[in-house]
Amino acid sequence: MVLTCGSMPAKASMPHVRHRNMGYAKSVAGSGKLGFSQAISDVSLCNKKVKTVHRKAQLVQAVIEKPLMENSTARSVSSSIAAVILGGGAGSRLYPLTKQRAKPAVPIGGAYRLIDVPMSNCINSGISKIYILTQFNSTSLNRHLARTYNFGSGVRFGGDGFVEVLAATQTPTDKEWFQGTADAVRQYAWLFEDIKNRVVQDIVILSGDHLYRMDYMKFVEYHRDQGADITVGCLPVDYERASDFGLMNIDSEGVVTKFAEKPKGKELDAMKVDTTVLGLDEEQASKQPFIASMGIYVFKKDVLVQLLKNKYPGSNDFGGEIIPMAAAEGQKVIAYLFNDYWEDIGTMKSFFDANLALAQTPPKFEFYDPQSPIYTSPRFLPPAKIVHSKIADAIVSHGAFLEECSVENAIIGLRSRIGKNAIIRDAMIMGADYYESDQQRETLLDQGRLPIGVGDNTEVSNTIVDKNARIGKNCKIMNKEGIEESNQESKGYYIRSGIVTILRNAEIKDGTVI
Repeated sequence: MVLTCGSMPAKASMPHVRHRNMGYAKSVAGSGKLGFSQAISDVSLCNKKVKTVHRKAQLVQAVIEKPLMENSTARSVSSSIAAVILGGGAGSRLYPLTKQRAKPAVPIGGAYRLIDVPMSNCINSGISKIYILTQFNSTSLNRHLARTYNFGSGVRFGGDGFVEVLAATQTPTDKEWFQGTADAVRQYAWLFEDIKNRVVQDIVILSGDHLYRMDYMKFVEYHRDQGADITVGCLPVDYERASDFGLMNIDSEGVVTKFAEKPKGKELDAMKVDTTVLGLDEEQASKQPFIASMGIYVFKKDVLVQLLKNKYPGSNDFGGEIIPMAAAEGQKVIAYLFNDYWEDIGTMKSFFDANLALAQTPPKFEFYDPQSPIYTSPRFLPPAKIVHSKIADAIVSHGAFLEECSVENAIIGLRSRIGKNAIIRDAMIMGADYYESDQQRETLLDQGRLPIGVGDNTEVSNTIVDKNARIGKNCKIMNKEGIEESNQESKGYYIRSGIVTILRNAEIKDGTVI
């Protein structure tokens, strides 16, 4: 902090200040703007102010100068890192939730979107140069990003922070849509060589459909300390889950030597590693003898561009092609262990289970953490209103209205409306994008239509209710017959992995049984 009198720094030593001010007085008097004596008088007054302020300035500097220096260093480090968040493909595994929205825009936890997780991790890690690659149904995602992560002039991040959405496009030289994770990055690799990214040294590649809290700066620092070309984020896993992941073998220094995609039997046994090398204690290492790729990576920028554009221009996937081939040809690929909660929520079952787990006590994951919160769009809604209702192990979001109902092990989303004697159990109600006034609701009922929300005496279980759905009175929605898969979009619902999904904007008539 520098306190000034005119253009003069208060930190300057007094003789030096006086010498400069005398020169200033002469130059002002010589300019004819005011007399020399008047100029001397002004300078004397200024010098007195400097003497008075000088000690105060020193005291203030003792408090704030050191943190400013540290922040400056942190900014210079973070400015050398850019993040790329992959928006994913058509999101077919999460259909019908992705029918009208991109996968990263799917609501989660009552008030958030999937994209908020990697975005918040970036912000909390000090990474402010963020690209998001999208291809399908990106309208709602773009709207959410614009409302939530508008960095404006970037002042908060030192002037060079940005969030840019990069949609799949056709150009005179490239007429194909994104063919995979690596191809999506390849089509925009020219951006990394652009002048505004000249200081960027490392690129963090992230996925938009994982639930976890991670400090990416530690990830990058480990990558740099090891002198790696590529660093792969990995999880310790046990026998039960190992075959669901792409696994890696490492040597005694954590260098990746082999990859296997969802191995079984003898191939699985061959992928055992000593996970104490990555920091696990012996007991945990014996229970979790495999390491699985998280699908997040750090690349040296120059290495990434070289691999995508020159070495493997026909390879379209990072985990299945680019990284294994790079490791086989001598690039230094390092494993970075993340030993905390992480969940891939790219399927309907994993998405549903992860949401309900948020309502458990204690939960495995919480969106709020005082040191590293998960951010989302500020909506300025009133608190939830709950009238004579029984609530157990549930999350009830802002703007919801629950009246004489029962809610257990459930997520109740923004602006949800739950009617009298309704039972919501093991369910996710995503809520609504807007309110309907009491008059509008009465008008709809008079017209034989349904208002938004869950009607009186309705039971909802084992179900996801998408935004703005209208469910009538006396309904039972629970997949009573235990059907695994059924496309009933014409009737307003869809069943996948045994989980019922009421479609966005659907109307389920009074007395319906599913």
